[in-house]
Amino acid sequence: MNRRTTLAAALALTASLALAGCGGADGAPRLKVAGPYMPQPVDRNMAGAYFTVENSGGSADKLTSVTSDLSKDITLHKTVGTKMEQVDSMAIPAGGELRLSRGGNHLMFMGLKKKPAEGDTVTLELHFATAEPVKVTVPVKAATYAPKK
Repeated sequence: MNRRTTLAAALALTASLALAGCGGADGAPRLKVAGPYMPQPVDRNMAGAYFTVENSGGSADKLTSVTSDLSKDITLHKTVGTKMEQVDSMAIPAGGELRLSRGGNHLMFMGLKKKPAEGDTVTLELHFATAEPVKVTVPVKAATYAPKK
């Protein structure tokens, strides 16, 4: 009987470990957006937006595109040294973050439908390789705004 109980306990433990390893909800990316802002654009030609995507989940994901009523032409840019280059996606590591900031990675809006003013908000929808889209309300700040660190 003791051997049977030990065997049953071992099988139960093995099954629970196997289920935990399958990923399920715990292995998926869990994305949250923090600190969004858009400096008031100088004109209707272009604007930038910045925020941090935090991933508390167990697997990585990628930001693949952004949509908004403000512009049909929104691109992802990374900064390498002193040069900006357009990219198709930006990695969001498991248990890590993707930070978009002035002088670093950012969104570029071209051909704005209207020029947002300080105090307005802009709605974005972030699209990812695996996670569901996330809607973000982005406040428009002064052109010189810099978030506190």
